Parts: sequence; structure tokens; C-alpha cells
Amino acid sequence: MQLPVTVLNASTKRETGKKAQFANIAAAKAVADIIRTTLGPRSMLKMLLDPNGGIVLTNDGHAILREIDVSHPAAKSMIQLSRTQDEEVGDGTTSVIILAGEMLQMAEPFLEKNIHPTVIVRGFARALEDSVKIIDKLAFPIDTDDRKQMLNVVNSCIGTKFTHRFGTLMAELALDAVRTVTVDLGGGAKEIDIKNYAKVEKIPGGTIEDCRVLKGVMFNKDVVVPGRMRRRIVNPRILLLDCPLEYKKGENQTNVELTKEEDWAALLKQEEEQIARQCEQILAFKPDVVITEKGLSDLAAHYLTKAGVSAIRRLRKTDNNRIARACGATIVNRTDEIRDSDVGTGAGLFEVVKIGDEFFTFIVDCKAPKACTVLLRGATKDILNEVERNLTDAMGVARNICLDPRLVPGGGACEMAISHGLAERSASVEGVEQWPYKAVGVAMEVIPRTLAQNCGANVIRTLTKLRAKHAETPGCSWGIDGETGEVKDMKELGVWEPYQVKAQTVKTAIESAQMLLRIDDIVSGLSKKDRGGAAGPRGGADVEDHDNVDSERMLAE
Repeated sequence: MQLPVTVLNASTKRETGKKAQFANIAAAKAVADIIRTTLGPRSMLKMLLDPNGGIVLTNDGHAILREIDVSHPAAKSMIQLSRTQDEEVGDGTTSVIILAGEMLQMAEPFLEKNIHPTVIVRGFARALEDSVKIIDKLAFPIDTDDRKQMLNVVNSCIGTKFTHRFGTLMAELALDAVRTVTVDLGGGAKEIDIKNYAKVEKIPGGTIEDCRVLKGVMFNKDVVVPGRMRRRIVNPRILLLDCPLEYKKGENQTNVELTKEEDWAALLKQEEEQIARQCEQILAFKPDVVITEKGLSDLAAHYLTKAGVSAIRRLRKTDNNRIARACGATIVNRTDEIRDSDVGTGAGLFEVVKIGDEFFTFIVDCKAPKACTVLLRGATKDILNEVERNLTDAMGVARNICLDPRLVPGGGACEMAISHGLAERSASVEGVEQWPYKAVGVAMEVIPRTLAQNCGANVIRTLTKLRAKHAETPGCSWGIDGETGEVKDMKELGVWEPYQVKAQTVKTAIESAQMLLRIDDIVSGLSKKDRGGAAGPRGGADVEDHDNVDSERMLAE
């Protein structure tokens, strides 16, 4: 008689086959249910408290899931989805989770009927191809130079957010910021790097209406010698450095043995001469403002003050890059390599202003700024954080439209058109794959259904009406009015979504559902801590020396 061979550790937890698949589906549904109520203009807010007592108040799907701590691996992969969506297109984070959760829920009955997951996945893959074709048919181009049209689109995308009550303010800020940082690469190609060149600065105080996009850069720094250096310069010549203007320290522990007192004086003189030489090299190019990322000694500050130059030290690398883009300067790594072309002359005004208790430096009125700062004002930090999250979404939407100027109808109209299209095409799909193919169409209805639910409308009647509209005229733009829960034509209502966001949402949701269905074995081994502790009873005390310190255990729980 052959004895069973134990391969895995005895304390390893393992789920296989159907049990693993149903556990994954349940986890995905739980994540989707958390943020289901945050979809649409009538969405609810979530209040999240972290262990330190901080509060996050938001209805942004990605922000909520980022704060939630989950242990189930399938739930973790769902949360990764919203991060992917946020990084790719910056919007649709809630929709993608709700859709993926619904797809998996639709797969549950098939698994119960013993249909193999591979067959379900194949049906889903075919449905995805056809869904993208349907979205392509619905899409139509837009003129990105028409500001009114662009504002409408951005507004309809962020109409579900907290800042919607402030009218078109957020949309205007987002559009201005994106327009500012757009670089034409020629041949119809554009580069729009919001992450690095459109910085959002939040200053509590003032009113929301005081928010604005600066034609330049702002950062939280004051001049090195307040009172003696100028805090306002019109049309400044700006020099950006990435080197220290202070005594050059020895590379490592440097020992100097001095026998005579004069040697000490000579040593100090040498250091002073080195700084004087650096300052001469800088002043030869007649800058008005010198900004360095590294340190700047008192002696260098003295030389610069004497020459009437304002200096700022220890600036962040990212801020320095933005200033370089805004005023046309080049960051120099050594003072003896400065050329006249490195000095930035594109800024109209350098000014240091005190706001509240802190000093802020403004380099504004630039001629052709390819970088900008969005200045946000608001009553409290919580409001400012939420405004920033909404603005980031709005900038993502504006960027997507500039890169791919195509739109599709919003309000669940697109999903309903896909649902109807897949139902019609399912007859041509042969074999068992037809069921999962059809199920994707049914799952798509979750978006209009959730929109109607969040408005408090009669869901069954509203959805039946919407299905009838799409059956009459396939590919029409009828959807759910997120404010009232009624069935309306999105063209007349002016609710649009960027093609990129919609296509990415559908692709990500279906592909992630396929991935989770393919998992048939979950093995969770022991953590490092348990492995370390397991030696306790066997080998006496659990001793840690410096070689086997567990970094996770060192951190406070």
C-alpha cells in the first residue's frame, strides 16, 4: 500500500478547485459592494479613519480602496485594478471594480453547473472583442480647441464628485493646466506629463473661488537672507544649479595634521577662495536669482547679497525641473560649466509672498510655460485633499481627450448599448461559450442599474424602459440621468465620457475577471515571523543577532 506523500509544509493552508474559485468570487464581490454606492452624481461619501486618527472623506473609488487594508489575495488584486485604471487614464476607478465584481458574479452559476473555467474565459474573451467594436461604433471625434465643448466633457466626467457644486471651476483649472503642460512633438504626437509638470499646491485658508492655475511655478521657500535679498524682481534672469555653494567637504573622514598656526589660516583662506571663485563664475552671467538644490553657505550668501542677487537653497529636484521648463533655464551641475544659454529669461516676475505663517516663492507670468502650479485654497485640509483628488481626475480626463479626441455617451448608455449588442450577437456564438458570452452583456447592465439605485429610482421600471429604447434603436445614446434617475438622451443632456476611459474600463474589468477565474489553487504559506518563531520550542529561545533580524518584526505593528 502506497502512503500519501506530503510535499507542502504541514502548517500551510491550501484551497483548491471550486472552493478557491468561489472564495475569489466572494472576495471580489465584497470589494465591489464597498464602493458600489459611490457611483454617479448622487453618490454617497465614505469616511475612513486611519490608526493615527487621520480622516479621509471621499467618494473617489481609488482613494477609498487605497486606504482599505485587505488580507484576501483576490481582493488585493481587485484593488490593484483601480490603481492600474488610475495610472492609465485617471478616471473610471469605481466603474472598473463594479464591472469586474459583476462579471465574476455572473460566472458563479456556470462553475456550479461544472462548466470548465477555460470555457468561461474563452466566452469572456470573445465578448471583450465585440464590446470594443461596439464602443468604437459609438465613439465620435471632438474638436479639442473648442473650449466650451471641452469644459462640458470634463464637467460631465467629474459631475459625480464633491467639487461639482462649485460649477465649472475644477474643469477650467484642469483644462488650463493640461493646455499649459502640453508639448507638441510634431507629426500629430503630443506629450502631456501632468504628474511631473502640473504640481498641485494646497494652502488652507481663503475660499474655493481663489483657486487658480499659475502661469509658472510656486514653491514653499524663502530667500536665504531675508531683509537683504530682494523679494520681488520683474523679468528676472534665473540660474538653476544642482551643486553646493559651500566648502567642499572631504569625500570621507579627512584628517589634517597642522604644525604651524599659519597653515590653519591658509586652509581657511583656501576654502574661502574656492567659494569666492564659484560666486565670481556665477556673477559673470549677471543672474538676478540663483536657485540650488544643495546647500549654500553664509559666505556665498554674503557675496551674492553684495551683488544684489536673490538666492534660494535646498529646493526639491522636481520643483527645479518645473522651474527649468517654465522659464527656459537649464539646470547646471558645476559652476565652471555655466553658459549664457543656461540662464532662464522666460519668467515675467519673481516674488516671495507671505501667506498665513509661511513664505511662498512665485515665478510667474512666464512667456511660454510648459510647467505650471495649480494653487488650491479652501477652508480645511480635508476639503483641500478632496478637491485635489477631484482635480487630479479632471486633469486625467482633459489629458485623455487631448491625446485621443473621441467621446462616447455617458450615464450608462455605452454599457447598455454593449449589453444589447452582445445579446443580439450571442446567437452566432456556437457551443457552451454562448452562455458566458451572453453573461458579459447582462453584467454590463450593472452600471445603469447602480446609477438608478443611487438616485433612489425604481430600478426595474427604469432599466426596462432603457432596454426598450436600445431595442428600438440599437446604438442609441439613451442612458440614466444621474441626478433624477430618469431615462434620457445623453446627447441632449450633454453627458459624455472620453473613449479612452470607457475602453480601458471594459478591457481591464473583463481581463481581470478572466484572470481570477483561472486561479484554481491558493496556497498560503507561513509568514517570516512564524518561521522564526517555529524554532522556539525546538531550539530553545528565539534569539536574533544582527544577521538574522526580521525587518518586518522591527517595524511597529
